[in-house]
Amino acid sequence: SDLVAEPDGATPADPRRFVTGDPEALRLPMRFSLGRGGVLQAEGAIDQGSADRLAKELEARGEYVRTVSLNSPGGALQDAIAMAKLIRESKLDTEVADGALCASSCPLAFAGGLKRLAGKEAAIGVHQFFATTSKDAPAPTDPAQALSDAQMTTARISRHLGEMGIDPAIWLHALDTPPQALYYFSPKELAGYRLATGVSKPRADDVLESRAKPTR
Repeated sequence: SDLVAEPDGATPADPRRFVTGDPEALRLPMRFSLGRGGVLQAEGAIDQGSADRLAKELEARGEYVRTVSLNSPGGALQDAIAMAKLIRESKLDTEVADGALCASSCPLAFAGGLKRLAGKEAAIGVHQFFATTSKDAPAPTDPAQALSDAQMTTARISRHLGEMGIDPAIWLHALDTPPQALYYFSPKELAGYRLATGVSKPRADDVLESRAKPTR
């Protein structure tokens, strides 16, 4: 997706340069794996069924989970919101670590964490949504119905963000951004809108791995 310029015409620093994940892997349906320190890795697209799979994962191993670490290009709006509610009900934190992507509907899932940690080299972005209908439902042909659906979607998202303790004004950036583009937040914006409550720090394993890599 294209990067959206700031209103004054300046182009923000592109956080996509930090993303280290395999683009093909991120397009696959979201999968979960429990790592050290109670970190549940959630990687891949948020498809219809992601929330159900997360619920089953937490039912099976939830006692060990402390943080849900997201790396996702987004996807199904309803599942993203359902994931956020499940995370909040489970009293878990969320994270977008350095090198991870959280775009489109993913920030709505990220919003569910009690603590929401974003790495300084994380890419978190939003854009417009069409409607709340399922992927199998036909797109509305009536302009009035399409506008009504868009307004209902915006209201639902704003209500969700408010319930999660986040300033709903953050979604104005999504409304200004066409679906084929993404608006990426700066660390200052993430903190100002309360989408992020702190900075994600590299874990010991990540530090050791980076030190082991040969330098050029």
